[in-house]
Amino acid sequence: MTRGFFSCEYEPVARIDPGGRVVFEALNARWQWDRDDGSERPEGAGHALYGPIEVRGARAGRALAVGIDEVTPRPWGVTFAEGEPFHWELDGDTWRHGRHSVRSAPFLGVVGMPPPEPGEHSTIPPRRFGGNIDCKLLIAGSTLYLPIPVDGALLMAGDGHGAQGDGEVSGTAIECPLQRVRLSLDVRDDLVLRSPIARTGDAWLAFGFDEDLDAAAEQATQTMLDLMERELGVERREALALASVSVDLHVTQVVNQVKGVHAILRA
Repeated sequence: MTRGFFSCEYEPVARIDPGGRVVFEALNARWQWDRDDGSERPEGAGHALYGPIEVRGARAGRALAVGIDEVTPRPWGVTFAEGEPFHWELDGDTWRHGRHSVRSAPFLGVVGMPPPEPGEHSTIPPRRFGGNIDCKLLIAGSTLYLPIPVDGALLMAGDGHGAQGDGEVSGTAIECPLQRVRLSLDVRDDLVLRSPIARTGDAWLAFGFDEDLDAAAEQATQTMLDLMERELGVERREALALASVSVDLHVTQVVNQVKGVHAILRA
């Protein structure tokens, strides 16, 4: 089932045990499967998301490990700039728009869980529990770790991006439907997370979100220091010194009501 909001009151579309997998397809951000489809977006809805997915035994306060195993786009996408669409075609591992081309690097723009408060919540801003993170590094082979807000986790995901630059400055990436997504979900009892973290093939990431970019950067930094203390076995002052010479802060996006920053520690 496709939903355009987060809510802890939605009935799950799937229930899996920790360590299980889910496979689904996804409409693009404008609720389209084929380029010529008319938008079927419900009134007021945001991104077209699959879910919720209940993970049995997941409890609020623990961490959900989301293994991103596969993200396969359909062969078309679109980017909007000041309301004008720019269409892309997928040619092997390359997206092409006229004489322009970019490398295909598909990922899910939205992976997250609902706030614990009742009612429906917008999919647009990222939150502590994930959501519209829009980080281009979260390609297949990455694992995203999210603080669990509600029992059962109730994960939702979607918003295919064929490629994107840090910042997502026009407000859109290459917005594409997804032919196939495969996620592995597990519960971690040993992680207490200030905000999301992730492991890619060659780096650790830590995220921060806030209306103020400086505050988002501070949150990402503090979360990275938490991670370095845990992973490297160092005290916080030493972690700060190491971070100052080895951690990069990147602007994830500046267009989703709150801004995002991700700290990168290369392995």
